[in-house]
Amino acid sequence: MKQVLLASPRGYCAGVDRAVRAVEAALQRHGAPVYVRKQIVHNTHVVRRLERLGAVFVDEVSEVPPGSVTVFSAHGVAPAVHEAAAGRSLRTIDATCPLVTKVHREAVRAAARGDQILLIGHHGHEEVEGTSGEAPADTIVVDGPDAVAGLEVRDPAKVTWLSQTTLSVAETEQTVRRLRERFPLLSDPPSDDICYATQNRQEAVAELAAESGLVLVVGSANSSNSVRLVEVALDGGASAAYLVEDAAAVDPAWLDGVTTVGVTSGASVPEDLVEQVLELLAGHGFGDVREVRTAEEKLSFAPPRELRS
Repeated sequence: MKQVLLASPRGYCAGVDRAVRAVEAALQRHGAPVYVRKQIVHNTHVVRRLERLGAVFVDEVSEVPPGSVTVFSAHGVAPAVHEAAAGRSLRTIDATCPLVTKVHREAVRAAARGDQILLIGHHGHEEVEGTSGEAPADTIVVDGPDAVAGLEVRDPAKVTWLSQTTLSVAETEQTVRRLRERFPLLSDPPSDDICYATQNRQEAVAELAAESGLVLVVGSANSSNSVRLVEVALDGGASAAYLVEDAAAVDPAWLDGVTTVGVTSGASVPEDLVEQVLELLAGHGFGDVREVRTAEEKLSFAPPRELRS
């Protein structure tokens, strides 16, 4: 019998929901255009919808007309970006996820006590750029376990590791083990940096992977946490796993010989995209959907302070 195993939790996390609502609220309050530095979250469909409402996405604040309303994305920005925005008299709304802000504060404290920061994450990712910007002279980006061997630090007795919030839990643990082998006096962050939603979504897809001949992860290619879900599915025993932007990206040939399809979505993916994938699968005989729930999520974040009045 053909069936779908639907991962839960999946889709929007509290930080993404807060950031998207911040852009919507800014448009309602101030009218279009509202400028957004970088993609508010890493999902093409979300960005296009907000563009239709009047949001204008830019790479840098230098592209924003002076005095304009500008939203900073969920991934966070470096202090230099805040300074550049102030220099253009921009009316800023900071939609940085509070869990990313926590990592920024950890970086500031580590640098203040003279530690060098080994930031586990992907070069070029907005979140990594924002966090390393808190202490650029004291931060080394460590892009996975294979990057550990070549690290050179000022003082092996004064190093602290932090991480991007959307990484693979297993790979991050492996990187930390290698760091500790090289630097036995390595300090830990006060609490785990990988966010609850990233961990929950990885645990949910791992739970269904072994039963699935195919796993479909709905998400955009630039979404770090979505890409990790594909890796977790394959590591968990799925025969095949693919990242799909939406239902149109599903190749029906993938379904040949498959009786169980696992479905999940990244933390920046609206649920309607998942529903469209389920409709497509139902059209190919996969109408029986069973939810695989591994956690309950009830966390929500208050709006950015600039929007609380």
